[in-house]
Amino acid sequence: MTDTKSHEAGKSGSLEGRVFRPVSASETAEAIDLAFDYRGDVTLELRAGESLKGYIYNRLSTASGPVIEMFPTDNPAPRQIPYAEIVSIAFTGADTASGNSWEAWALKKDSERRAEADRVEAEARARGLL
Repeated sequence: MTDTKSHEAGKSGSLEGRVFRPVSASETAEAIDLAFDYRGDVTLELRAGESLKGYIYNRLSTASGPVIEMFPTDNPAPRQIPYAEIVSIAFTGADTASGNSWEAWALKKDSERRAEADRVEAEARARGLL
């Protein structure tokens, strides 16, 4: 599969900026799996010459005619695109999950909970409840 990427994409480990041009059904499925896990918009180039930008929210890879389901950025209605119609997948939107780990999120939430508990305790002490 042809994969081009910008210099920035290689630094963060994110797929942002990369373009995949699969040459077989298995490579198409692999690129779609990456796009499905990506937390940003992608741009699809279709065989008919159409370019479609949006968020892939589902893939039906086990169907007899596998398709992806996408929310296009220019249309509120979801759209189904057959795998066979996809020529390339470009990771064009910002990767909202890049650099964020579960551990970082959990630490942030724990800190927020502790700050809220401290605030509530201080208010209770000020009222003479503790």
